[in-house]
Amino acid sequence: MQHYQYIKAQDEEVYTVLVGEEERERTGIELIPSENYVSLAVREAAGSVLTNKYAEGYPGRRYYGGQQYTDAIETLAIERAKKLFKCQYANVQPLGGAAANVAMYFALMEPGDTVLGMDLSHGGHLTHGHPTTSINKVFNFVRYKMKDVDTGEIDYDALRTVALREKPKIILAGFSAYSRELDYAKFVEIAKEVGAYTVADVAHIAGLIAAGVLKNPFDYGFDVMTTTTHKTLRGPRGGMILVRESEDIAKRINKAVFPGTQGGPHMHIIAAKAVAFGEALEPNFKKYAAQVLKNAKAMEKVFKDAKIRLLCGGTDNHLLLADVYGSLGVTGQEAETVLDEVGITLNKNMIADETRTAMDPSGIRFGTPAMTTRGMKEGEATKLAEIMIATMRAKDDAAKKVALKAEVVALCEAFPVPEKFV
Repeated sequence: MQHYQYIKAQDEEVYTVLVGEEERERTGIELIPSENYVSLAVREAAGSVLTNKYAEGYPGRRYYGGQQYTDAIETLAIERAKKLFKCQYANVQPLGGAAANVAMYFALMEPGDTVLGMDLSHGGHLTHGHPTTSINKVFNFVRYKMKDVDTGEIDYDALRTVALREKPKIILAGFSAYSRELDYAKFVEIAKEVGAYTVADVAHIAGLIAAGVLKNPFDYGFDVMTTTTHKTLRGPRGGMILVRESEDIAKRINKAVFPGTQGGPHMHIIAAKAVAFGEALEPNFKKYAAQVLKNAKAMEKVFKDAKIRLLCGGTDNHLLLADVYGSLGVTGQEAETVLDEVGITLNKNMIADETRTAMDPSGIRFGTPAMTTRGMKEGEATKLAEIMIATMRAKDDAAKKVALKAEVVALCEAFPVPEKFV
C-alpha cells in the first residue's frame, strides 16, 4: 500500500480519492478482464523522476539534450519486449492500445484503404473500425463474424470471400470480447492470397502469449502485433507495437508513432513498461499465466452447470461472456450493478446478435487476470462464480446480498493484493 504522504499534506481532496480507490480495490474482486494489479515496482517507475523529461524522437536520435537515461530505459524496454514476444522490432512509445492501432493503420495504409477485422458485435474492438470512431472516416473497414456463436468458430470461408472481394490492405485478428483462440495460420493463408498485411491486436492476451500459454501469432508468420501493456501483461497503462522481422515496416511504424500521431513519449510510463517486462520474463509469470487459464475454466464449469449460456460455448483464454438476460432474466446493466453491491466488479457487454442496447445489453463480460494476481486458484474461482450467480438470482434480496458481500470480503482478506511479483 502506498501512503501518499506528500499528497495528503498538500491536497486532501485528491488524497481522499486515492485512498478510496485503494480501499475499493483491497476489499473487492476485480473481474473486468482488461484490468489487473501492478506491482509497487511498476507504480514507483510510473511515478518516477522521468515524468519530468521530454524525449521526442528515439534512442540516439532525440530532439532535446540530456537523454542518456531516457535512451537507456527505452532501449531496455525495447529489448525486453523483443525477448518476450520473439520479434525483431518493438516500439514502446504508444500511449495506449487505441493509439497503437491508429499509428499502425497510418504506417501500413493510405487513406481510403481497407481493413478486414472482427465485427464489434461478435467480439471485436472499437478501434477496429466501428462507425462511431474517427478512424472510420479515414479508412474503409469491412468485417468478419463467427460462424456459430455457441462454439465461437470464426467463419473463415466468409472471411476469405470478403477478402477476395474487398482486397484489404490489412487483415486484422484480435478482439475485446471473444473467448476462443484464433486460427492464425488461416489468417496468414488468406492474407497471402490477397496481398494483405497480417496484424494481430493482442491487447487482451499479450501476457498469455508472452508466457507461452497461448499461441504467438508471430510463429505463424504475422507481420505486426499491437497491444496494450496493462491487462494480462500486468504493466502500466500504455501501448506497444511489435514487428516480426521487417525493417521496412518497423521504420514506417516508428514514423507513424512519432512524429506521425504523437509528440513526446511518456518516459515514466516507458520505465514502468520496462519493469513490467522484466517481471514477465521471470519464471513466476509463466505460472501466473497458466493459472489465469485454469481459473477461467473453473468459472466456466460453474456457469455451465448452472445452465447459463456462455457465448462461444466457454473459454480458451482469460475471459468469459455470459448471456445473463437470456438465462436468468437479468440484464447486463442490472447484473453489473448488483454485483458491484457485493464487491464484484465486471462489465455489462453486448452479445453476438444483440437485441438490447449497448447501455443495457444482455450479457456480462468477466475474467480472471486480477483475481489470479491475488493468488486465487480454481477453488476460489469456483466460489466466486457461485457467488456471482447467487447474487444475480437474489438481486432484489437485500439480506442475501449482505451475506454474499461478507463472503467476498472474506476472500479479499484471505488473498490481499500483492505488492511485489518477483
